[in-house]
Amino acid sequence: MRISVSSDMDEPVARYLVKELRERGHEVLTHGALAPGGTTGWAFCSETAARQVADGTSDQAVVCCWTGTGASIAANKVPGVRAALCADAYTADGARRWNDANVLALSLRLTSEPLLKEILDAWFAARPGDDAEDLENVAHIGRLDAGRTAR
Repeated sequence: MRISVSSDMDEPVARYLVKELRERGHEVLTHGALAPGGTTGWAFCSETAARQVADGTSDQAVVCCWTGTGASIAANKVPGVRAALCADAYTADGARRWNDANVLALSLRLTSEPLLKEILDAWFAARPGDDAEDLENVAHIGRLDAGRTAR
């Protein structure tokens, strides 16, 4: 799988994230502080990674900033992106199953290496569910995106 990764800071957990994804066999495209000469503003590098998901350049993305909140907000402004800020494995599993999230947002401050592994395990093990209510909610998000871009 091709995964875009952005971080506004060159923190050990961000470097570990890239290493861990590559060890799991993913192709990783880096942005922000993880790329030489990259734009390090959290809004800018998160948008870049999210746009790669929206345009099909990447299958998924992981966006990081100090709290993860700004990165998730920026990513969610890109039509077609469903970014989820996940601080634990249970949330990551639910974000994939119930929300068909395609961008994982992480806090550089709160995410340790062992916790990161648990979150990634849950994220990649989960698949979007087939519950009718969940599917309708995800479809509604798509219609909200369409309305935003039609303005």
